[in-house]
Amino acid sequence: MLSIKYGNCKDYTPPMIEGVSASKVFLPQSAIQPYTVFEYLCEHFQHIQITEWQQRFEDQLILDMQGHALTVNSIYQANTHIYYYRFLAHEIHVPFDEKIIFENDDLLVVDKPHFLTMSPTGQYVQQTLLVRLKRTTDNPNLTPIHRLDRETAGVVLFSKRPETRGIYQQMFADRLVEKTYHAIAPFRPDLTFPQSVHLRMEKGEPFYTMQVIAGKNNSHTEIEILEHNEHWAKYCLKPLTGKQHQLRVHLNYLNIPIKNDPFYPSVIHKPEHDFSQPLQLLAKEINFKDPISLRPMHFCSDLDLTL
Repeated sequence: MLSIKYGNCKDYTPPMIEGVSASKVFLPQSAIQPYTVFEYLCEHFQHIQITEWQQRFEDQLILDMQGHALTVNSIYQANTHIYYYRFLAHEIHVPFDEKIIFENDDLLVVDKPHFLTMSPTGQYVQQTLLVRLKRTTDNPNLTPIHRLDRETAGVVLFSKRPETRGIYQQMFADRLVEKTYHAIAPFRPDLTFPQSVHLRMEKGEPFYTMQVIAGKNNSHTEIEILEHNEHWAKYCLKPLTGKQHQLRVHLNYLNIPIKNDPFYPSVIHKPEHDFSQPLQLLAKEINFKDPISLRPMHFCSDLDLTL
């Protein structure tokens, strides 16, 4: 059982446990009121097995507003809230390490490895970049300012303080950040580079993929070749927009899908413990003027892709 120090104040903030922050759930007033908190959670989160909720109560991972551990028999109190922690009984270890490459009062800049999901979701909690970093830095306020796909490696920025987080997020929203990616994909001598790719992208099928459709363009990438051999080329990609899977979709549209891409041109379901063929896409560099210090900032991944 995990040991937690409980508070008793009205503005209680639950502590991190092994890098995991507590989730907050409001208990609403309803016509058919559940008798216990346990009943409500089982009904409200039906995708989570009842036995898993039972285990969380047993491990004292469900807390009231004051930080007191609840039990499966704790009475449901409408118009209050509770906290709960999420841990997985079995989680696949990602055998690659992240590296902190810069840190100041506001920012943490990290070199993310392939196969590491950014934040807790689905079958990953401890084996996510955010939880690993929270555990390493003991900073519960860490928040990604932008994101990389699980399959993509490279430079990513985290906010360390809520007070300045919005300033950096706005910098990305205003497209004041220059990002440079490298990718390994087939070499096609009939294609001319450099070139600009402008496409309209929308959600595809399956829902976690994107597709190109007719209509007004909403994605733009500048592409050039850095080097090539007879079969493969190393491409430099500069996205001017930030659509999901944009670089992967744009290269696939040119009929040069990124090497080892499990989604494009078709979805390939690989075992979760198979780390043998990382997607050959790397967030290599990031440049911006710091909105607080006004100094130019440039960060480069220590990782590299080779033909």
